[in-house]
Amino acid sequence: MQIEKEPIRRWAESIGDPNPIYQDEAYARKAGLGGLLVPPGGHGRCGIVLKRGAPRPEVKSPFWRRLNGGGEWEFYQPAVSGDVLTITTWLSDVYERQGRPGIGRMFITEYSSDYVNQRGELVARSRNWGITYEGPAEDKK
Repeated sequence: MQIEKEPIRRWAESIGDPNPIYQDEAYARKAGLGGLLVPPGGHGRCGIVLKRGAPRPEVKSPFWRRLNGGGEWEFYQPAVSGDVLTITTWLSDVYERQGRPGIGRMFITEYSSDYVNQRGELVARSRNWGITYEGPAEDKK
């Protein structure tokens, strides 16, 4: 299955980027691309990635409160409409640390993902952190 044009357009609109390279296929081709360019961070959103590798490994946390710890991206090749991306995700780190007062201990998981196109080229790599935390002492009674 291929990256489709409409999810690219929707993602660009959702992040407020009016660049025609994400909206106008003729403009993107004139710029030397094979189709609409996937905006940064859009590789795994809005149905853009249509082929997945193995499911993401899960880790059991000792805590139930959750936070999104953020993420980061590295981009190596352009991904355009018509490309097929495969994601490979792995658990890259698990650790515990002390949070600020009121948070208590934090259990942090880091997942890394490679996005590879149909030619076997690494297009992007992402790292994302999930945090579960202990919470206030009065909640433990």
